[in-house]
Amino acid sequence: MQRLQAFKFELMPTGEQARKMRQFAGACRFVYNKALALQQENREAGGKFIGYVGMAKHLTAWRNNSETPWLKDAPVHTSQCALKDLDRAFVNFFEKCADFPRFKRKGMRDSFRYPDAKQIRLDRENGRISLPKLGYIRYRNSRMVPGEVRSATVSLRAGKWYVSILTKREVEQPVPHGPAVGIDVGVARFATLSDGAFVAPLASFRQHEQRLGKYQRRMARKVKGSSNWKKAKARVQRIHARIANARNDFLHKASNTISKNHAMIAVEDLQVRNMSRSAKGSAETPGRNVRAKSGLNKSILDQGWFEFRRQLEYKTVWRGGFFVAVPPQNTSRTCPCCGHISADNRRTQALFACIRCGHEANADHVGAINVLERGQRFLACGEPVQSGHSVKQEPAEVTQAIVT
Repeated sequence: MQRLQAFKFELMPTGEQARKMRQFAGACRFVYNKALALQQENREAGGKFIGYVGMAKHLTAWRNNSETPWLKDAPVHTSQCALKDLDRAFVNFFEKCADFPRFKRKGMRDSFRYPDAKQIRLDRENGRISLPKLGYIRYRNSRMVPGEVRSATVSLRAGKWYVSILTKREVEQPVPHGPAVGIDVGVARFATLSDGAFVAPLASFRQHEQRLGKYQRRMARKVKGSSNWKKAKARVQRIHARIANARNDFLHKASNTISKNHAMIAVEDLQVRNMSRSAKGSAETPGRNVRAKSGLNKSILDQGWFEFRRQLEYKTVWRGGFFVAVPPQNTSRTCPCCGHISADNRRTQALFACIRCGHEANADHVGAINVLERGQRFLACGEPVQSGHSVKQEPAEVTQAIVT
C-alpha cells in the first residue's frame, strides 16, 4: 500500500535566506496575478480559456522581459507551480466547486513550491534541507521523515517560515480494529459517540477572544502602515496562529483516538458553510436574532467540524477502516427505539423525549445512534447517500496525501 504523507517543520533561515524566500513568494504572487489578469482580459475579449501550456509560454516571455528581470532570480519551477495552481482554480470554477479565482494580496498566505525531488536534499540526521537558490536551511527536527522525498512547499505564517516535505513510502496493508461507531458533532459537546462517550469542546478562540480583541483595538488606533502598526499586526497574527495551533492539536488528538479504536466510523454530512452563514439579511429584508446567530456561527467555526471530519476520513483509511458520511436530516429527532420522527421529540437542546414511546436520552447521543444506524444500513444495503461522498471501502487502492 502506497502512502503519500507530508511533514511540516519550522525553518530557521539566515537573514539572506529569509530575504530570498520573501522574493520568491512575491515572484509567485506576481505571476499568479498577472496570469489571472490576462485570463480576464482574454475572457472579456471573447477568447477561449488559456490552459497551462499556453500560459507557460507567457511566463517565458515575462522572465525575459526587460521590465521584470527580477523574475529570473526566482526558480522557474516555483513560478510554473503558481500557474498550475491558477489552472486548478479555474478548473474548480468551471466544475462549480469554487468561486472565480481572486487576486492574491501581499502578506496573505505567501508560499512557493519545489515540485522536482531531484533538486531537494534532505539531511535528516543534521536537521537541514537544501532547496534550489537557497542552499541548506536548518529546520526544527521534531521527528524523523520516513520515505522518499517528492516535493517541498515553503510558506510564511505569522512571521515564521515553514517547510512541508511530501514523502512517499510503502506500508503494510492495515487491519482495522474495534467496533463501529457513529459520531454526532455539536457545540455543547464537540463529539458524541454512539457508545455514550463524548469529547468536550476546546473552544480555543473563546479562550483568547478577549486578548485578541484587546490587541486588535490597539492596532486600529495606530496609523496604518507605520512601524508601530506593523508591530501590532504581528502580535495579532501570533495570537491567531496560537488559536489555530491549539485547535489543530486538539483535532488531531481526538481524530487519532477515535480512528485507532474503531473499524467503521459514520458521521453527519454537515454543510458547515451553510450552517454558519450570516443572518443579517439586507436593508429591505433584515434578519432576525442576528446577534444570537452571530454567536452561534462563531461557536460553530471555533469547533473545526469540517477539519475534524477530514482528519477522521483519511486516518480511518490509513488504518484500514470504513468511513461514511450520511445525511444529517432528523438524526436527533428520530427515536432509536420506535423510529418515530417529530420535532417535539427534542424538548430542549440536550434532552430527547419520544412523544410516542416515552424513551428519554441525551439528544446528541440519540443523534449518534441514528448516524451509526444509517451508516450501517448504507454499507449493508447500499442505500444512496445524498451528499455524494463515497465510502472508503478499498483503502488498499487509495493514495493519501495529507499534512500532519
